[in-house]
Amino acid sequence: VPAAWQRPYLNIFKHFRVEEWKRSAKEGDVAALTDTRLKGTIYRIRGSNPASSYLQLPRAGTQSLGLTGRYLYLLFRPLPRKHFLVHLDVTTEENQVVRISFSNLFKEFKSTATWLQFPFVCGAAKEGTARRGAAGAAPADVRWTCLVLDLPSILALYLHRRYSHLRGVKLCSNLLVKNLCTSDLLFEPGVTFSTARLSDLSCRGVAPMPRELAFPVPKGENWHDLYDYISPGGALSFQKSSTCSLCCPGDQVLEEPSHPLTHPVTLSRAVRDRLSLVHRITSPKAVSAPWSR
Repeated sequence: VPAAWQRPYLNIFKHFRVEEWKRSAKEGDVAALTDTRLKGTIYRIRGSNPASSYLQLPRAGTQSLGLTGRYLYLLFRPLPRKHFLVHLDVTTEENQVVRISFSNLFKEFKSTATWLQFPFVCGAAKEGTARRGAAGAAPADVRWTCLVLDLPSILALYLHRRYSHLRGVKLCSNLLVKNLCTSDLLFEPGVTFSTARLSDLSCRGVAPMPRELAFPVPKGENWHDLYDYISPGGALSFQKSSTCSLCCPGDQVLEEPSHPLTHPVTLSRAVRDRLSLVHRITSPKAVSAPWSR
């Protein structure tokens, strides 16, 4: 259960004052920019290879964030035609540190007792503008994405471990990042507070996205037409409204979410092709060539 100061959610960038670089670290080409479309500060991390530039929390590897919320939210956009890499270090109840990584560099899911690697397939906002469902560099018009990771379920499903807390985050190039957040609530974008009350979503642990963590939606527009949302249902299954995919072994990526979608989702050909690619990902294999930690 999160400490009181972590409820109902914790805005990680705000709480740890990332812009001051006292409790966080940066290496290489990392810059704070003002994004007029998103109406706020974003961080651009870019480099010749994914490990050359990064934003890291906490500052020292010997420290721990100590964040206990079930869900981790990452609001980001891969840089077009580039590869990116994200590392999350989590601690189990047995005090074992496990690294969870995802990247569009990875071609298949791999695992060891202390490391899980998930391929991330970037989708294009418009069908036909990139190789449909192809692994590799992000397409030119890749969209801003809200990725939600159910950290306890990931550890339980793949390593049979019990989750304790989030120890550290390392956001490597090439990314634009708006924010990071932890919470025990499953926030659903595009849902208003009035809709949430009428639908009684709170009884299922679902809530509207907090304003300071939300992507802006112009009047008359629909959130899901502008951005991607990758959200867990049970275990590590993901909603199918996204043009991007976090690929998992087997068919888990195709499972229905544990709560009903607010809006019915019609699968476009691009999304269907991307899910077909997930089917072709092989069973877990041992990690052969470790990435730089």
